[in-house]
This record gives sequence, C-alpha cells and structure tokens, in this order.
Amino acid sequence: MPIRMRWSAAAQEIWRYRLSYLFIAPFVISFGIFILIPVLAAMGLSFTAFNGMEAPRWVGWKHYEYLFSQDSLFLQYALPNTVKFAVIVGPGGYIASFALAWLLAQLPDRARLWYVLAFYAPSLAGGVAMSIIWIPLLSGDRIGYLNSFLLGIGFIDEPRLWVLDKKYLMNSMISVTLWSSMGIGFLAMLAGILNVDKTLHEAGRVDGIRSRLQEVWLITIPSMKPQMLFAAVMAIVGAFKAGHIGVELSGQNPTPQYAGHLLVNHVEDYGLIRFEMGYASAVSVVLLIIIFLANRLSWRLFGAKEDEA
Repeated sequence: MPIRMRWSAAAQEIWRYRLSYLFIAPFVISFGIFILIPVLAAMGLSFTAFNGMEAPRWVGWKHYEYLFSQDSLFLQYALPNTVKFAVIVGPGGYIASFALAWLLAQLPDRARLWYVLAFYAPSLAGGVAMSIIWIPLLSGDRIGYLNSFLLGIGFIDEPRLWVLDKKYLMNSMISVTLWSSMGIGFLAMLAGILNVDKTLHEAGRVDGIRSRLQEVWLITIPSMKPQMLFAAVMAIVGAFKAGHIGVELSGQNPTPQYAGHLLVNHVEDYGLIRFEMGYASAVSVVLLIIIFLANRLSWRLFGAKEDEA
C-alpha cells in the first residue's frame, strides 16, 4: 500500500475514534511536555558542552568517554554507592511493604485503617520527620538519642558519628529510607491483597494447600501481579532518585568523604553547582538507562505473560 494511502487510512481511523482521542489528549499533552520533551532534550544536551549561558557546542561522545574512563567521583563513589543503596533499599523496601501489607490485611477493617495511616504517614512527612526524628536520633554527641541509649547499655564506649563518619553514613541513609518507604506502592499491594478472590483460598485448601506461606506464594502473589508490578516500579524509581537523604542527614554537600554520594547528587553537582549542563545530562541519561533496565526486569517478573492475558 502506498505511503499516502496509509496516512489517509490512519487519519480516517483517528477521526472515527476522535472522541476517545479527545479524552486521552490531556494525558498525552502533559506527558509530551513534562516527560518526553525533557528526556529528549537531556539526551540531545548530553552530546554538547552547555553551561546554561552560551549556545550548546557539539562534542559528540566525549562526555560518556570521560564519564566511564576518567571521572573518579563517578567510578569510585557515585556508581558503587548508588548500586549498593538501590540493591538494599529497593528489594528491602519492596519485601517489607508486601510483608506489612499482608499482615495488615489480616486485621479487622476498623483497626486496619489506623495501622495503615500510621505506616503510610512517614512517606508523607519527608523533611519534617527528618528534622524532628532522625537528626536528633543520629546526632553524633552524647545527647543524641541513639548514642545515649547505646552508651547507657554499655554497647559502645564513646559516641559514634552516625551521619558524619563514612563508615556509618550509608547505613544511616539506608535505615532512614527503608523507614519512609511505605508509600504508594505499599498501598497498592495492600489493595491487591484485599481484592484477591476469597474463593481461590477455599479452592486452594481443597487442592492441598496446607500453610499460609503456600497460600501466599501460589494464590496471593499470582492474583495481584499488576499491583506487584506497580509497587516494584515505584520502589525502583524511589531507590534511584533518593539522592538528597545523605545531604539532609549530614548537613554537608558533598557528603563526608563522598560516602553518601549517589548518581542524583552527581547530576546536581555538575548541573546546578558547576553549571556543566551537558555533562550533567550525560550522567542523567546513564541513570535513566539504569532505571529502565531495572524496570524491564520488573516487567519480566510481574508483567502479564501471553498465556495470562
């Protein structure tokens, strides 16, 4: 079929379903303006030298060559720290969210509401909880709550610098992030568990399922794969974009001896402090690719198979 006829057929098809396209137009327009265009712009700028003032100058692959061969901050701190942080926080928060959602699903409706609110609230508090709870708790002097408690029971002999010592900063970042990880993904999994057909559990017992663990593995998880996928995507994105936690805890930017320096911090360092926008775009593209590959893995695990569609 000639190209002109194909375009004519496509235009007729679009006009036939014009009302449907009208309904999805707000999302498509917003997606294009706020997501697609910025991503394409970042990809384009990653091949240029751009400082925000002068016109971009084409440099080709030089930013990527420097990033993977000479950028010691990226190779020694940003990339390893990000992988370690994301591998622990992503799966750790995901598993904890599912386990907690399953436990709360066993409670009566009225009691469950208050427990869900209590566990979901930290994800909404953000910086407020950081300043009120975690900074005094992890303070490096003797009056810091954690140091005071550990000194009182004789577990340590002197105060520890939990957010200023490179040996402890990453662990402190992981602990705080896990505490606040019960966000929208947690609610999605709870909704999925509550909506599993009860007759499936009864049928499973007839077919030989004898334990709650078997019930969860063979019935609950397969029945809520869409919610599991959504929560996995949210956990991955949240783990990779959580770059401010180290700066907020330590009060220093960069973090002490770059112990909490993540890819997001690397992007902000070059983009907002050094004004090397082209190089910052290259780092952001690498981060985008890592998130994309992690999301593809989630689709492989929880996406609908052809025989399940």
